[in-house]
Amino acid sequence: MSAALNLSHEPVTKIAHGKLAMWAFLASELMFFTGFFGTFIVLRNTNYQAFYEASHHLAWPLALVNTFLLIGSSLTMALAIYNLERKNNGQFQTFLGLTILGGVGFLVVKYFEYSAKWHDGLFPGQENHTLFYSFYFIMTGFHALHVVAGMIPMIFMLVKSYTKKGYPYPVKVEALGLYWHFVDLMWIFIFPALYLIFP
Repeated sequence: MSAALNLSHEPVTKIAHGKLAMWAFLASELMFFTGFFGTFIVLRNTNYQAFYEASHHLAWPLALVNTFLLIGSSLTMALAIYNLERKNNGQFQTFLGLTILGGVGFLVVKYFEYSAKWHDGLFPGQENHTLFYSFYFIMTGFHALHVVAGMIPMIFMLVKSYTKKGYPYPVKVEALGLYWHFVDLMWIFIFPALYLIFP
């Protein structure tokens, strides 16, 4: 009888609740980005010449550097999870630290890219701002906020890993890893859409 009333059971889906919640959250985030991409494509097709001219002010080599930084950080995140699951705390710290550095590098490159746009008068409210750059700043800015949001818990986990108990929650790191892979994946779509789609 007592066994029947025991509520401490495994999730029905056999997936940890934290991971399941993260998948649900990422599905909602996907809707945001889908709206951005859909609107961008429609307006691009109706304002092709204006979008074509504006896109040539973008520095695709910097965006390519950011692509490699995020892909690399996605790999180091997976290695961090792998090592934490095997209780290799030193390796976990190394790879999580490299993941954070990848995010910092991404933001530094984005700073230089935005600075150039400010200098050229392409920011919202400046004289050379166009509809294309409205989408550029919304999409890249929203994505950069996601990068920052992912780095905050990473830094917390890294700091906790240096305490006596370490950070003994691999499922939480794995859930954060899902988020980080999603951020990387969105950039892989943003990069060609903004920087490469115009000949």
